[in-house]
Amino acid sequence: MFNFPIPSIESYFRTLNIMDFDVKPDEEEIVYSTNLNGYYNLWAINPDKPYPYQLTTANQMNSFVKYDPKSRHLLTGYDHDGDEDYHIYAVPPAGGETAPLLQAKGEKFYYGDLSKDGRTLYYITSVDNPNFLNICRLNLETGEKEVLLRGEEGPSYLFSVSPDETSFTYSKQLGNTSSFGYILKNGEPILLTPSNEEAHRVNQVEYLDNDTVLMVTNYQNEFSYLASFSLNTRSFEKVVVIEGYELTNLTLDQAGNKVYFVAQRGVEDLLYSFDLETKQLQQIEKPFDMVDKLVVGKKGTIFASGRSATQPANLFRTSDLNAWEQLTKHQIIGVSQSELTEPEVGTYESFDGLEMEALFYPANPETSNGHTVLWPHGGPQHAVRKNFTPLFQYLCAQGFNVFAPNFRGSTGYGETFMKLVNKDWGGGPRLDIVAGMDWLDQQGKSSSDKWFCIGGSYGGYMTLLLHGRHADKFKAFVDIFGPSNLFTTIETAPEHWKAADRELIGDPVEDREKLIEDSPMTYIEQMTKPMLVIQGKNDPRVVKVESDVIVEAMEQRGQDVEYLVLEDEGHGFSKTENAIKVYKTMVEFLGKYI
Repeated sequence: MFNFPIPSIESYFRTLNIMDFDVKPDEEEIVYSTNLNGYYNLWAINPDKPYPYQLTTANQMNSFVKYDPKSRHLLTGYDHDGDEDYHIYAVPPAGGETAPLLQAKGEKFYYGDLSKDGRTLYYITSVDNPNFLNICRLNLETGEKEVLLRGEEGPSYLFSVSPDETSFTYSKQLGNTSSFGYILKNGEPILLTPSNEEAHRVNQVEYLDNDTVLMVTNYQNEFSYLASFSLNTRSFEKVVVIEGYELTNLTLDQAGNKVYFVAQRGVEDLLYSFDLETKQLQQIEKPFDMVDKLVVGKKGTIFASGRSATQPANLFRTSDLNAWEQLTKHQIIGVSQSELTEPEVGTYESFDGLEMEALFYPANPETSNGHTVLWPHGGPQHAVRKNFTPLFQYLCAQGFNVFAPNFRGSTGYGETFMKLVNKDWGGGPRLDIVAGMDWLDQQGKSSSDKWFCIGGSYGGYMTLLLHGRHADKFKAFVDIFGPSNLFTTIETAPEHWKAADRELIGDPVEDREKLIEDSPMTYIEQMTKPMLVIQGKNDPRVVKVESDVIVEAMEQRGQDVEYLVLEDEGHGFSKTENAIKVYKTMVEFLGKYI
């Protein structure tokens, strides 16, 4: 009877997301950070009557959300328009205007932990120590602040505080693959692992009681595992190892004497529970691929935020670990889940014989234009996984294939694989990508003369580098806040990143020649194809000048270059209208060169 128009780009990019959530102690309310009104704010639902109601109007992306144990208020944090100077606020139980708790111009305040009685907030801050950070506490009743640990040698981050508040656990990050775990007790820093003589990481620590902690670490192992440490005996013990999988998202169920965690390998997550008394390990089936967060309610209910390649972030709960109830229904407007593209998982051999894993999203056969978009992911020590990505789904609906390889340096494939990108940003990873393109062409899933490249952050860097070194393989490029000069990237990085950047990117003096070789600006004269450059004005990670110099150089040569600067964004798109503007511009740009 009716011939309805196909869903527009706005349908895809108005899809709701969830940044964080927490559960009220009585389990009668869930608060979560979502972009329901086009901006990130705190919203809440009653799990038994899940209709959302708004709690805040700050219109800024929340860095965390936490209920007071006695439900007297909520705690949250946010920056200003992407500047990443996060401050911490209290929110009334029913919502409304926030009260600033930790706020100072140009400074950063990160949530650490909250005491069991809710009186003391533990936090990390750049105040008086921008390079290495300090761990502090704030008495929420008196307003008194106290520095508990001054970071030295590398940034220090608080993990957790003991139930009786006589000790706390923290990390000292000496490099991007050296992050050691400690307990501070009576002024004494006690190492959680047997030695810090060799590089390893402690990623998360939780207290079982005042004297025992559980942690996720890769100490003397290729993949992270679950371990314990006894403060009384100073003993370290492996608890759960799942060969070939990285363990993450450690969540304790104190009442049930269980621990939950995610086992990550490549593009998917597995969810497990481990009974601390019986030592029984159980894999839990779930209706979502990716586990963003778990919360165990006081009544033992498990709440989760999860997503899949064809399902946006939603909230779920289960009381028996078998039947899951979906509490929110976030979806693309006018598009059913069955109409979305499920990615194919493939592996290929790179230039040196190393195996790579990749996701391939085939175009909608009815609209296919024969072109493929390469997506080099950000990080670089990150990975493309079965997350919901509106851009991928919209590109497929518009007739594009999408190819997203997990090149060397990607996470989820072991420590050795991840370290291969250290001080080699533009070598091995670039050749892995080119090998993947050739492999896909040979499979008949792409055509060598019909490639585009889109990337953000490190992916934007790789987009620029591929343009400079392999322009002949592509028709056009889209760079989203990509570093163009690695010397500038190192110099302008946030102060507490610089120690890790020396290991990850390189030293400006010792590694000068390699940094020149791997900087896209070195090849600016070879960037001959059309390019769209997108930049957030407030980006503290990749400053605007990195995009300015690329655009100016191309403009001086009279090349086809477009430049979109977002005045109220940083390293990402936190506002729905900005995301729609960016991706509409991007798709229109690609359409010129089909």
